Amino acid sequence: MKQKMIAKIVMLGTLISSVQSFTNANNATDNTRTDNTKINQRDSAPQELTADEQPSNSSDMNITRRIRQDIMKEKNLSTYAKNVKIITVNGKVTLKGPVRSEQELNAIMNNARIVAGVSNVSNEMSVVTDRK
Repeated sequence: MKQKMIAKIVMLGTLISSVQSFTNANNATDNTRTDNTKINQRDSAPQELTADEQPSNSSDMNITRRIRQDIMKEKNLSTYAKNVKIITVNGKVTLKGPVRSEQELNAIMNNARIVAGVSNVSNEMSVVTDRK
Protein backbone atom coordinates (compact mmCIF):
# COMPACT_ATOMS: atom_id res chain seq x y z
CA MET A 1 0.00 0.00 0.00
CA LYS A 2 2.82 2.38 0.93
CA GLN A 3 4.64 1.65 -2.36
CA LYS A 4 1.50 2.44 -4.37
CA MET A 5 1.16 5.76 -2.56
CA ILE A 6 4.82 6.60 -3.22
CA ALA A 7 4.38 5.70 -6.90
CA LYS A 8 1.36 8.01 -7.14
CA ILE A 9 3.27 10.85 -5.48
CA VAL A 10 6.19 10.37 -7.90
CA MET A 11 3.79 10.39 -10.88
CA LEU A 12 2.12 13.55 -9.59
CA GLY A 13 5.52 15.20 -9.11
CA THR A 14 6.50 14.27 -12.66
CA LEU A 15 3.24 15.71 -13.99
CA ILE A 16 3.71 18.96 -12.06
CA SER A 17 7.29 19.22 -13.30
CA SER A 18 6.15 18.70 -16.90
CA VAL A 19 3.50 21.40 -16.59
CA GLN A 20 6.03 23.80 -15.06
CA SER A 21 8.52 23.10 -17.86
CA PHE A 22 5.85 23.67 -20.49
CA THR A 23 4.76 26.91 -18.80
CA ASN A 24 8.34 28.15 -18.45
CA ALA A 25 9.09 27.36 -22.11
CA ASN A 26 6.01 29.26 -23.25
CA ASN A 27 6.79 32.23 -21.01
CA ALA A 28 10.36 32.33 -22.30
CA THR A 29 9.19 32.64 -25.90
CA ASP A 30 6.29 35.02 -25.28
CA ASN A 31 6.88 37.52 -22.51
CA THR A 32 3.91 39.62 -23.58
CA ARG A 33 0.43 39.44 -22.14
CA THR A 34 -2.78 39.82 -24.07
CA ASP A 35 -5.80 41.51 -22.61
CA ASN A 36 -8.81 39.28 -23.30
CA THR A 37 -11.28 41.52 -21.45
CA LYS A 38 -13.41 42.26 -24.52
CA ILE A 39 -13.55 38.61 -25.54
CA ASN A 40 -14.41 37.55 -22.01
CA GLN A 41 -17.19 40.16 -21.83
CA ARG A 42 -18.60 38.95 -25.15
CA ASP A 43 -18.49 35.32 -24.07
CA SER A 44 -20.24 36.06 -20.75
CA ALA A 45 -23.26 37.65 -22.42
CA PRO A 46 -26.48 35.74 -21.56
CA GLN A 47 -27.17 34.72 -25.17
CA GLU A 48 -23.65 33.31 -25.68
CA LEU A 49 -23.08 29.56 -25.58
CA THR A 50 -20.64 28.47 -22.88
CA ALA A 51 -18.82 25.22 -22.13
CA ASP A 52 -20.96 24.53 -19.07
CA GLU A 53 -23.99 24.27 -21.36
CA GLN A 54 -22.50 21.24 -23.10
CA PRO A 55 -24.54 18.15 -22.25
CA SER A 56 -22.85 15.27 -20.47
CA ASN A 57 -23.95 12.74 -23.05
CA SER A 58 -21.20 10.50 -24.33
CA SER A 59 -21.70 11.46 -27.98
CA ASP A 60 -21.14 15.20 -27.45
CA MET A 61 -18.30 14.61 -25.01
CA ASN A 62 -16.64 12.24 -27.50
CA ILE A 63 -16.83 14.83 -30.31
CA THR A 64 -15.32 17.51 -28.06
CA ARG A 65 -12.58 15.16 -26.85
CA ARG A 66 -11.63 14.08 -30.39
CA ILE A 67 -11.44 17.66 -31.64
CA ARG A 68 -9.33 18.71 -28.62
CA GLN A 69 -6.96 15.77 -29.14
CA ASP A 70 -6.54 16.63 -32.83
CA ILE A 71 -5.84 20.28 -32.01
CA MET A 72 -3.28 19.34 -29.36
CA LYS A 73 -1.42 17.14 -31.87
CA GLU A 74 -0.88 20.12 -34.19
CA LYS A 75 2.71 21.25 -33.60
CA ASN A 76 2.39 24.62 -35.36
CA LEU A 77 -0.51 26.00 -33.32
CA SER A 78 -0.03 28.70 -30.72
CA THR A 79 -1.09 28.32 -27.11
CA TYR A 80 -4.05 30.54 -27.92
CA ALA A 81 -5.19 28.19 -30.67
CA LYS A 82 -4.76 25.13 -28.47
CA ASN A 83 -6.97 26.76 -25.85
CA VAL A 84 -10.00 27.60 -27.99
CA LYS A 85 -13.31 26.72 -26.42
CA ILE A 86 -14.99 23.68 -27.98
CA ILE A 87 -18.68 23.44 -27.15
CA THR A 88 -20.71 20.56 -28.53
CA VAL A 89 -24.49 20.45 -28.14
CA ASN A 90 -26.47 17.72 -29.92
CA GLY A 91 -23.61 17.12 -32.35
CA LYS A 92 -23.27 20.82 -33.26
CA VAL A 93 -19.84 22.25 -32.45
CA THR A 94 -19.13 25.89 -31.63
CA LEU A 95 -15.50 27.05 -31.57
CA LYS A 96 -14.70 30.22 -29.62
CA GLY A 97 -11.64 32.18 -28.63
CA PRO A 98 -8.63 34.00 -30.00
CA VAL A 99 -6.12 32.51 -32.43
CA ARG A 100 -2.96 34.10 -33.84
CA SER A 101 -3.61 33.72 -37.58
CA GLU A 102 -6.04 32.72 -40.31
CA GLN A 103 -3.93 29.57 -40.78
CA GLU A 104 -4.57 28.56 -37.17
CA LEU A 105 -8.27 29.31 -37.52
CA ASN A 106 -8.46 27.20 -40.70
CA ALA A 107 -6.52 24.31 -39.15
CA ILE A 108 -8.87 24.20 -36.16
CA MET A 109 -11.95 24.46 -38.36
CA ASN A 110 -10.68 21.64 -40.58
CA ASN A 111 -10.01 19.40 -37.58
CA ALA A 112 -13.49 20.08 -36.17
CA ARG A 113 -15.18 19.51 -39.55
CA ILE A 114 -13.44 16.16 -39.97
CA VAL A 115 -14.78 15.03 -36.60
CA ALA A 116 -18.25 16.62 -36.53
CA GLY A 117 -19.06 17.18 -40.20
CA VAL A 118 -18.77 20.36 -42.26
CA SER A 119 -22.29 21.64 -41.57
CA ASN A 120 -22.04 20.94 -37.83
CA VAL A 121 -19.27 23.42 -37.01
CA SER A 122 -19.82 27.08 -36.13
CA ASN A 123 -16.87 29.49 -36.03
CA GLU A 124 -16.83 32.17 -33.34
CA MET A 125 -13.03 32.38 -33.15
CA SER A 126 -11.21 35.65 -33.74
CA VAL A 127 -7.76 36.34 -35.14
CA VAL A 128 -5.73 38.43 -32.71
CA THR A 129 -2.36 39.44 -34.12
CA ASP A 130 -1.42 42.38 -31.93
CA ARG A 131 0.49 41.70 -28.73
CA LYS A 132 0.23 44.21 -25.93
